[in-house]
Order: sequence, then C-alpha cells, then structure tokens
Amino acid sequence: MSVFPFTAIVGQETLGEALLACAVDPRIGGVLVRGERGTAKSTAVRALAPLLGEVDVIAGCRFNADPAEAAACPDGPHDGGDVVRRPVALVELPVGATADRLLGSLDLDRALRDGVAAFEPGLLAAAHRGILYADEVNLLPDHLVDVLLDAAAMGRAHIEREAISVSHPARFLLVGTMNPEEGELRPQLLDRFGLSVDVAASTDPAQRVEVVRRRLAFDADPDAMRARFAADEAALAARVAGARERLASVALHDRTLLLIAGICARLGVDGMRADIVCAQAARALAALDGDDAVGEDHVRRAARLALSHRRRRGPLEAPGLDDAELDQAMDEARGDEPEPEPEPPGDGSNGSSRNGAPSAAGGDAARSGEPEHAGSPERAASPGGEPRGLRAAADAAPHPHAPAPERVDAPGAAALAPSLSLAGVGHGAAGRRSRATGAEGQPVDSREPTGAVTDLAVAASLRAAAGRRGPGPHPTGPPLAHADLREHVRAGREGNLVVFCVDASGSMGARRRMAAVKGAVLGLLLDAYRRRDRVALVTFRGAGAEVVLAPTGSVERAAAVLGALATGGATPLAAGLHRAAELVTLERRRDPERRALVLAVTDGRASGEGGLGAARAAAADLGRVADGVVVFDGEEGRVRLGLAAELARAAGAQLLPLAALHHTAPRRAA
Repeated sequence: MSVFPFTAIVGQETLGEALLACAVDPRIGGVLVRGERGTAKSTAVRALAPLLGEVDVIAGCRFNADPAEAAACPDGPHDGGDVVRRPVALVELPVGATADRLLGSLDLDRALRDGVAAFEPGLLAAAHRGILYADEVNLLPDHLVDVLLDAAAMGRAHIEREAISVSHPARFLLVGTMNPEEGELRPQLLDRFGLSVDVAASTDPAQRVEVVRRRLAFDADPDAMRARFAADEAALAARVAGARERLASVALHDRTLLLIAGICARLGVDGMRADIVCAQAARALAALDGDDAVGEDHVRRAARLALSHRRRRGPLEAPGLDDAELDQAMDEARGDEPEPEPEPPGDGSNGSSRNGAPSAAGGDAARSGEPEHAGSPERAASPGGEPRGLRAAADAAPHPHAPAPERVDAPGAAALAPSLSLAGVGHGAAGRRSRATGAEGQPVDSREPTGAVTDLAVAASLRAAAGRRGPGPHPTGPPLAHADLREHVRAGREGNLVVFCVDASGSMGARRRMAAVKGAVLGLLLDAYRRRDRVALVTFRGAGAEVVLAPTGSVERAAAVLGALATGGATPLAAGLHRAAELVTLERRRDPERRALVLAVTDGRASGEGGLGAARAAAADLGRVADGVVVFDGEEGRVRLGLAAELARAAGAQLLPLAALHHTAPRRAA
C-alpha cells in the first residue's frame, strides 16, 4: 500500500510533534487524536511507521520477539534461531474487533487435529515493537479499550481464559483516532492515553490549496511524490533514531520537575499520571530538539499535549486547555504571578474567575455586595441569576393571555434521573440501559449451535468431547468432532436512542420553569452519557417543531444546544410529537437494532389546528413507533388540568412528574 510521506503533511504540526514524541519514548502511553473527518488523522499515523526504521526479530517467532528477550517469549527460547530484520509493523484494530482477535485465542486447528489447547496470538502480539492503530477508538467497547491501555502501560499482555494462560511482551506505540461527534471516551479511559491532540481543517485558503495540490500529486504518481520528499523523510528518520539514543542522557532537573508539578496542581489535574506523562513527553521533545536538558519551552509544549484531555470538569464539558490558562499556570508555578489589574472604583472584583470566565456567583453585584440594580439595567442580575432586563420584560406582558416574549433561561442544576429502561430484550449496540443479547454480552451458558458457529464456547466444547470419548488412558474417536462444538449464550445491556421532545413554548417559560426543565433534561443527558446512549433533541414552539440536534453520541453537543434553547410563543404540541415519531422512524431504517426511548417534557397544553385532539392522535402514533415513551409532566400550581396525563394514556406511556428527576428509583418504560 502506498504511504503518504509524513513530511508532506501540511498544517498539522502539533499532531506530528505528539506522534514523534511517542515514537521516541513509547512509555508515554500513546496518542489520542480527536478531530473531524478529513483532517489527516489516519494519514499521519500510517506515515509514521516508515520513519521508525527496521527491527531485529527471530525468524518464525509469532510474538515478534527481540533476540535479547528470546528467553521470555512463549515460543522460546529460540535456541539457534535465525535473526532477520524487518520494517516496524503497523497493525490496525478494526472497530468490530473482538477480545479474541485482540488478545489471542485457542488455536482451533490444533485443537481439532491434536486435541491440544494451544494459543493463537492476537493483534497485541503482532504489534509488539511496532504501532497499534485503533481508528474510531471511541466506538470500541470499553473493555477492549481497557485491555489496549493496560497493555500499552505495562508493556505486557496477560491472557487467562478457557484453559489458556499466556503472558508475552507487548510494547507498542498506541494511537487512537476519533470523531467527537460520535461520542467521547469515558473519562477514566481518556486519562489513560498519554497525549491528546485536537485537529481541525485549516481556515487559511492558501494552506488548503497546498493540501489539495499535494494530495492530487500523490494520487497521480505516488513514487514521484515519495522521491520528492525522500531527503526530508530520511532526515526526520535519523532525527528520531538519534533522539532515541539520546533520551536516557537528557537531564530533567529538580527545578523543572517542580515546575511540572506546579502546573499540574494549578490546573486541577487529578492524580499523578499527568505529572509523569508531562515529564516523559518534555524529555522526549528535548531529545528530538537535540538538547541536553529539558527547558521551559519543552515543558510548555509537553503540557499542552499531556494535560488538555485531563481537564474535563464534568461529563457534559469538553476537555481542553487554552494557551492563556497554561501561561498563567506556568507563571504561578515559577513564582512569577502577574500583578493584579487595577480594580474598578467601588468594586472589589472584576466578576471573573481565574481563567477569565464569568463568575458563577452572579457577577459583579453578587460578589461585591452592591444592590442588584447597580449598573446597566440590561446587565443587572435578578435573584435567580437572570438578567433583570429580560425578567422585567417577561413580567410586563401586556395581557395575561398574550404569548410570552422569547427568552433564553440558563439551565438549573442538573437533576438526578430515574433509572429508565425499555421492556423486553434487544439486540442493539453495547451499553448500559436496557436488557439485550448479543456478541458484546457476558457468557452465561452454552448450547448446541443451530447453524454456523460464530461464538465458540471453548471450555464447553472440550467438555463435550471428553464426555464423548469416555474415561481411561485410551479414549476412542477424534479429539474434537463437529458434534462437540458449543456456542455461548450471552446476556448484557444495550444503549438506546434517547429522543428528548421538549416543549419550549411560552407556557413552559413562565415563572422560570424552563430553567428547571433544562436542569431536568441535563440530568437525563448525564444518565444517557453513563448508559452509552445516542441522543437527539426535538423542540416545539411558535409555528412548528424542529430537530435541533440530530442523533449523536456526543452529549456535550446536546448540553450546549439545550443551554441555548429559547422559549416563547404558542405550543404546537402535535407537531412536536409527529416530528419525534418521524425521527425515530428514520433512525430505525439506519440502525434497525437500536431501540428508541422518547422522553417528552411538556405541560400538555396544545395550540394550533386540532388542539389537544390532534396532540392525542400524534401521541398515539408516537407510541406505536417508539419502543418506549415517558411523559414528564411540567404542569405546576394548585389547579392542574391533567393534560399531560391524557397524552401519556394516548401513547401508552409512563407518566412522571418533573419532581421524579430528584430520586433514582428504578423504572421501566412501557
């Protein structure tokens, strides 16, 4: 396969620096590359392998053993084995890979032929002393990502399963790429990657033109393109080789270590892994630069790579680290804290947190003790933290039945979500919401196969063979026959498509109810994040309904869209329910295995043609399309009309008050 030259990649200098640092010192723990499609993520990873040269291996060794470690190889001790040189391997882990493919499994050929429980190495063995590339790593099951990161951190793979006990070296450069729109990695897995890089397409037209020009030239004549950059590639390969040799001699002084520790402490990074990785990366960058000691510039560059993905403050917040924040942390860690800016007269605060973001305590007035009406009326805060000008506009509606003006309420505190699940057993992608069967579930039993065996239960098959052959020193029949084969019966849980259908009309915005509603939906989003769901958001107000967020695995995007959601106008309830049903129908065509749970948040009031009758009919249609519907009743006050209950009956749905989002009693959707 033709490989695009590494030095011909345009505009991804930070990505290149991270990959080269890990190539110099694989102990850093690998690189996670986050970015949209078409940003040279895969191209850069594949281009790295030719720069790493060749390695000595023992001919015929299935574990790519270094001749110096032949005694520790499961195929060893390789006495008298020939030593050959081969290029560093690039092993790609497909999204649909299983644990058997990654770790290794029973050698079925030998089991069937000789009755021997021999081990067949997996991708971890193939990647030893090379590169293991996991594209769309965020779509892999968590247990596979955990195995990858464990092996990358320890340098060994341990396999204990089905009469097999093997341990072999597994030192490799791990690179994972992902598109955040498809969902994030769990925070505990995100932290295990040594470095992280966010990549994006350039907005500079000249740079974009050069990218296109080089890509077209490579597609037209790969050999000519490689010849054009051959000298640059050779120089970079020599630089990497020299840095590897120089790494152990690069000095890391105590003052520099203190600077690293101070930066990590001031940026609020949990644990000690960040400090260790930052120190390792800074040393590797110094080796690449040909320096004898780690300097502050190396520390700064390493901190950007090692700390940005460790600064997630919550599941709905994107990781990140801006340059100003890093510079301030470095200044404080050096003891050179910048002089405070002059304070405005009569105010003891500039209303900002350390990173320049507005204070959560209510702004200048709340922090200084000034009256709420101080300053501009448009910016003065009400007791609820809302700009007083907007509050006054809402309270000054010209007529009690007139629609409320459009407004944007900040979400209230995220509520605790009840445990909602779909009835029955599904077959969708692995998750944590509803019961399911499928390849990702845990084996709970075994059975005789009804067709081709796709999930072999090794231990059960060997037991069946032993029972057939009978006891004694001379059993009869083949060691393992086709009739002995058994397959796993698995049980687990799946992730669902959770569609939020939110009433954003003026009636829901009255008395700041929308702030509470947004807090309730945030709680449900957090629950969807933990349960590995895909989420979508449909809102209705004014003249119709719209899908403000198409189905996605990124709850961060959903939270951002929810925070900006405006309220006001009439209540086209029927249109909202119809739009949710259309979305569920469309997604079922794309992914028939993923079941849909619709969470409707409304007070039940309906306007438009047909009014409540049309809304009941739309609810009935939604109940037939979705696998489960839950209606959260947003009605408040002493006098209640019970309109949301009528919708729930029409949809065959469960009805819960918004107050249900303050406890966690298990519930099952219809």
